[in-house]
Amino acid sequence: MSPPLADVRVLDLSRILAGPLAGQYLADLGADVVKVERPGTGDDTRGWAPPYAVEPSDGDPGLAAYYMCANRGKRSIAIDITKPEGAALVRKLAKWADVVLENFKVGGLAKYGLDYESLSAINPSLIYCSITGFGQDGPYAKRAGYDFLVQAMGGFMSVTGTPDGSPGAGPMKAGVAISDQMSGMNALTAVLAALYRRAKTGEGARIDVALLDCTVSTLANQATSYLASGVPPSRLGNAHPTVVPYEAFATQDGHIVLAVGNDGQFARFCEVAGKPDLAEDPKYLTNAARIINRAELIPQITHIMATRTSADWMTSLEQAAVPCGPINTIDHVFADPQIKHRAMRRTLEHADHGPLDVVANPIRFADHDTTNHRPPPRLGQDTVDVLRRELGYDEAQINELLQTGIIEARS
Repeated sequence: MSPPLADVRVLDLSRILAGPLAGQYLADLGADVVKVERPGTGDDTRGWAPPYAVEPSDGDPGLAAYYMCANRGKRSIAIDITKPEGAALVRKLAKWADVVLENFKVGGLAKYGLDYESLSAINPSLIYCSITGFGQDGPYAKRAGYDFLVQAMGGFMSVTGTPDGSPGAGPMKAGVAISDQMSGMNALTAVLAALYRRAKTGEGARIDVALLDCTVSTLANQATSYLASGVPPSRLGNAHPTVVPYEAFATQDGHIVLAVGNDGQFARFCEVAGKPDLAEDPKYLTNAARIINRAELIPQITHIMATRTSADWMTSLEQAAVPCGPINTIDHVFADPQIKHRAMRRTLEHADHGPLDVVANPIRFADHDTTNHRPPPRLGQDTVDVLRRELGYDEAQINELLQTGIIEARS
């Protein structure tokens, strides 16, 4: 069967991670995604290296590993939008497109005639999705927003990191750009909803996605705990604010995560640990009691866990249906039998550079492979193809644009 978005055309004007990630997901679901990049350098993340998947050469910025994570399945067209002729090309592509993704500063595209008002005037059914740090309005709207900054401002770092009074105490960002990623996912959801509505009404949409809003939303139960109690949650390291025991413990030879989600699991853990009396103690009988008496319980569990190896614990606990697992490094992640079975590592064949490994799309359709087989593009590798196929330009017109530096192309 054809992919779900096989007839959708996307013009991706975004850079870095949030917007490109949304574009990659759309490409994985079958959309034709044309990524517009700056001649010469392209998307900023082409230069966020080493490591490179493909080293730069002969004026080609190459493929940084960072760029690889969010640009699979796209066609790259290099256009200088700062020149009137380049902006005019993008407007023509916007008339061809169903969706535009952009993450310029608020108002930044208006001077090129590429803002929502300009493009919706020539394509009223266009779905125009803007991703910014702080949104299209409000006192911070014109500020530049970056993931690290927004993790701090959005409260994420206040609940992440080692608790005060412990060695290494202090706020900590996530090990990946979580605000960017959640913004990309929210942009994807919004675009899909807008496409569904447009299929029924013919109406386009203007979508406003802010990294700060998405980060606050990502606080989930931590945010609602504050709203319910008026007390800001604090950092707990690897512990959980409302489930005990639910954290990492040192074993005889390493660490494992123990994720006891209910009272039955706690009773079974105590049996495996040889301490059934703990589960019968009124102070630990229920999860609510364990939260109140966390400071007394956790040191006892810490002592018990240190008496056996990680493998011994995991074998015994899995047999007792107590959730637990190793703390894998990324090389161990891709060697894990479940990850291998789920084919989360994919190899795409690049015409010029051979096999390139990427992380698969985690969505599973029974009748469609949702990892696009088209590898991340070289800068401008599809410029000529897009101008010829989508805009009907002939060789003379394309050559003139090349000679004047409006576009850049690679064969």
